[in-house]
Amino acid sequence: MRIRNVALPLSLFAALPLAAVAVEDKPEGFIEGSSVNVLARNFYFNRDDRKGQSSPTGNGYSEAWAQGLIGKFESGFTQGTVGFGLDAFAMVGIKLDSGTGRSGGKGSFGMLPVDSDNRPEDNYSKVGGAAKLRVLDTVIKAGDVFPLTPVVAYGDSRVLPESFRGVTLQNTSLEGLSLQGGRLSGMSQPSESGMNKGFSTFYAGPVDSPWIGYFGGDYSLNKHLSVSLYSSRLKDAWDQYYFGTAASYPLTDDVSLFGDFNYYKAVDEGKKLLGEFNNNIWSAKLGVKVGAHSLAVSHQRNNGDDDFDYLRQSDSIFLNNSIQYNDFNSPKERSWMVRYDLDMQPFGIPGLSFMTRYGKGTGADYSNANAVYMRRDAAGDPLTDQRRWERDIEAKYVVQEGNLKDLSLRLRQATVRSSAFESDLEEVRVIIEYPLAIL
Repeated sequence: MRIRNVALPLSLFAALPLAAVAVEDKPEGFIEGSSVNVLARNFYFNRDDRKGQSSPTGNGYSEAWAQGLIGKFESGFTQGTVGFGLDAFAMVGIKLDSGTGRSGGKGSFGMLPVDSDNRPEDNYSKVGGAAKLRVLDTVIKAGDVFPLTPVVAYGDSRVLPESFRGVTLQNTSLEGLSLQGGRLSGMSQPSESGMNKGFSTFYAGPVDSPWIGYFGGDYSLNKHLSVSLYSSRLKDAWDQYYFGTAASYPLTDDVSLFGDFNYYKAVDEGKKLLGEFNNNIWSAKLGVKVGAHSLAVSHQRNNGDDDFDYLRQSDSIFLNNSIQYNDFNSPKERSWMVRYDLDMQPFGIPGLSFMTRYGKGTGADYSNANAVYMRRDAAGDPLTDQRRWERDIEAKYVVQEGNLKDLSLRLRQATVRSSAFESDLEEVRVIIEYPLAIL
């Protein structure tokens, strides 16, 4: 259910050291290095669940239109070997249209907060900040943070982004290497104003865990190859381990090959709040880019007996076949996906792009799932031989110049068909974003 594509974060990680250099080039000083940015995000979302699974009224239809304003202040650091700074944010989400029968309740639709009668709130807000400290090439933040790693990554696929509370650090001392770590005590869902002290996962729901910790790094061997290695612990629930690599190889000026591999292992931990499990899941992608065209094929396998779970509404699942609605991560599920991208710049329309993809999963089997992740049919037997497919289409345009420069318009459509364990649905999302750099 994420807007952000899975392949992008690996590329982002490869560029992190370069970003660190850019940070060093910013003016020194708390005020001189400061920036204030506001993102205006207009979001329309409707989901038609053909089996009526996700609507509080049972009509199977969820719809919301909202306006978000996301303001962020990032200071520079005070001068000296040890520098101090401050990050802060203020965000507001305003309902433009929705209703009790269309709110989506408290399910995965998650556009606006709702009351006990499933009535969406007219508006809600988020305010927070983090103190930060820079010592040489290490930056430590304490407060409200937005981590971006394969094991803990904030979600940004609704009106307002998700956030976490805790302490994070990042070190870029060695060229090409970025190390990240953190210990977090709470999370705020995209449709929540407050910060929850506990955590919630996508498939198991709320978890009475006191903290989640993570550590790892990303290393760029050269401009064509990068690797990532991370681990995390959701206290008394799971230990997760991740390995990923991304590569590209130019054949000519207009033709290049690209690919990546992602692997997770998840095992139960401590009090085993989510039951006993020992899962591993992986995905691999291979593609070719020819001028304006890009074509890729990916395969994904969950070898475990339970769903591969992750933090709710987060982007903490860097798998190729985790797309707009489906994650294709059920026990024993095998999935294939083909994706095509077109950049219209070579055809004289810079800023316009198209994407379409089709993914199909088969063989999902809950025969050996634990009690937390078990899914059963109407007769009470574990679901077996479950199948699903998803087709996504997207068009995006970014204004290249003039007063509306960087204004983006995105239209996304998804069609999902499934056997008993998931819904059949149609989705449409329209997202308009306009970034403003005030300082």
